[in-house]
Amino acid sequence: MPPGNLIDGRAIAARLLAELAERVSALKRRGIQAGLAFVRVGEDAASKVYVGRKEKACKDLGLYSETRVLAQATSEKDLLVLLDRLNADARVHGILVQAPLPQQIRTGAVYSSIKPEKDVDGFHPVNMGKLMLGDRSGFVPCTTAGIRELLVRSNVETSGAEVVILGRGNIVGKPMAALLCQKEKGANATVTLCHAATRDIKSHCRQADILIAAMGQPEFVKGDMVKPGAVVVDVGVNRVTDPSAPTGSRLVGDVDFATVQPVAGKITPNPGGVGPMTIAMLMNNTVTAAERTSP
Repeated sequence: MPPGNLIDGRAIAARLLAELAERVSALKRRGIQAGLAFVRVGEDAASKVYVGRKEKACKDLGLYSETRVLAQATSEKDLLVLLDRLNADARVHGILVQAPLPQQIRTGAVYSSIKPEKDVDGFHPVNMGKLMLGDRSGFVPCTTAGIRELLVRSNVETSGAEVVILGRGNIVGKPMAALLCQKEKGANATVTLCHAATRDIKSHCRQADILIAAMGQPEFVKGDMVKPGAVVVDVGVNRVTDPSAPTGSRLVGDVDFATVQPVAGKITPNPGGVGPMTIAMLMNNTVTAAERTSP
């Protein structure tokens, strides 16, 4: 299959951000600037990069943003105190706490402490519950929403499709399954959620019209696991050793692109597929939060 089967996440994200710019301008005409607060605990190198990209997206779009950096040894109590202040800050419509967090801080406690209406990451139990119920007044997790947007804008038919999701994590796998099984446009699929205990996972993969790999195993999906013409979405971000690379390592996805791309009908590159859409949907959720909470 020629390179024309690539789903260009960068291009789709750019179109989405252009649409968002119009909504941001409409808010500013009403005297409202959508605002997003980032909280980072510690000096994890990848977290610095991810927050930096999101800060740039805010700046490019004209959103107010602020970043709070806390020491690695920060207690859970002190972090929750900061989140309480951000919950009460009228300039802040959305709050994002960058993962991973240090061991002394419970991720669930952090997500639950952010007001659901400011939870633009979509991980508060209220927003997760609304997703399961098909209640669109909540926020959908950004990567999940971004994948659905990629499929819709790439004219991939999801209604009645056999979707196989590799990975049952709370960040992608579970919310993705909940979203795609809903009776609505861009969903209405038959969903199989595979995980470590799934028997004969390859046979499940070969049944998929749409295969979403989010299991955190480098290049796990090979070409012989994919039904010819299937749509393949690679969510994985894995660092593997590569002596030929300047740093001695490189990033790869959960899909072995070299063997899968010739078989797939459509496929996301990695990088350049899901990643840009995750940031774009974070911006979308923040603008939506400002629209909902402002008069």
